Amino acid sequence: MKYVYNKRTNYNFSEIGLGCEGFIGKDFIAVKEMIDYAIENGVNCMDFYSPNPEMQKYVGKAIGDRRKNFIYQAHVCTKWVNGQYSATRNLEEVKFNFEQLLKNLNTDYIDIGMIHYIDSFKTWDDVVNNGILDYCKELKEKGIIKSIGMSSHHPEVALKVVKEGLIDILMFSVNPCYDLLPGDEDCDNLFNKDSYNRDFVNFDPMRVALYEECERQGVGITVMKAYAGGELLSDDSPAKVKMTVNECISYALSRPSVVSVLVGAHSLEELKDAINYENASDEEKDYAKKFKLFPRINWDGYCMYCGHCAPCSKKIDIAMVTKLLNLSLSEGKVMETVRQHYNSLEHNASECVECGLCMNRCPFNVDIIGNMKKAQKTFQ
Repeated sequence: MKYVYNKRTNYNFSEIGLGCEGFIGKDFIAVKEMIDYAIENGVNCMDFYSPNPEMQKYVGKAIGDRRKNFIYQAHVCTKWVNGQYSATRNLEEVKFNFEQLLKNLNTDYIDIGMIHYIDSFKTWDDVVNNGILDYCKELKEKGIIKSIGMSSHHPEVALKVVKEGLIDILMFSVNPCYDLLPGDEDCDNLFNKDSYNRDFVNFDPMRVALYEECERQGVGITVMKAYAGGELLSDDSPAKVKMTVNECISYALSRPSVVSVLVGAHSLEELKDAINYENASDEEKDYAKKFKLFPRINWDGYCMYCGHCAPCSKKIDIAMVTKLLNLSLSEGKVMETVRQHYNSLEHNASECVECGLCMNRCPFNVDIIGNMKKAQKTFQ
């Protein structure tokens, strides 16, 4: 298992993490089997959006004395009433259900207190005005929450909160279909195949801006819906092209600031498929070839960080240099952290000899030599 360090939280996240939906409805034996397999194979983080008390108790019991080495990302603003989950912005309900969460998980702290489901500016205003954000800050001051996070499907709302510097972790829906669409307060439009029946030119710029801002701020992204709820893995994919588990995970991990892909495994076999990503070949992880088959989408000139340009004759990490360049260009200046990252590279853009091998390999006709020249000038 590979791990991704996030400075704001001081956590090393396993790049494959667990979603929780697949645990709902399972008995303790099945839950423990999946938890044991995940931990034995290096998984060290899990998301809890569901306030289902039975599932919480099973997971807490299954993890047991391994708790100190496990990262819980658990949601504030969810409640469980009459066997049903729903979101709440009522402060007293928030407090009651968070206390129940701690009790059910048999823990006295949560690593990431995730403010749940912020898909509109009004909802965020409710969190602020109803005292929920202050409650989370209070919990953080007491050490009951180690870091504050937020979950969202809306890039513009998420970008606003990230820019305000109020969160350490963003849980966001990341996959090559959702990344095409503009923000919408109705996240059901992400699942609506009619949303994809039009021409696209590269990704939605607000989503690109969000990922880059997270990188600048040091806000880690934990990924939900990497498979688009399983739709990308089906013959009826909204992309019109069936993708694989490895391709979806690889794509999500290539986005700036992503620290973990939280897979929604509903069975031990599905969990094994996701964790086997760590042993997959570069060919099996290659999402770029499938992207070229997406109809009605023009990717030309846009770097996907797919790595097809490698190997560079001068051993430059072209994808990383381009990623750091794009961060700087979008900001209009070179942030000190970005400069440090660039300077730490073993080989940089100044070593480019314009041999053109990378451009011959690029599936998306990116002007790589031009980018290396820009990077050399930007970081000089």
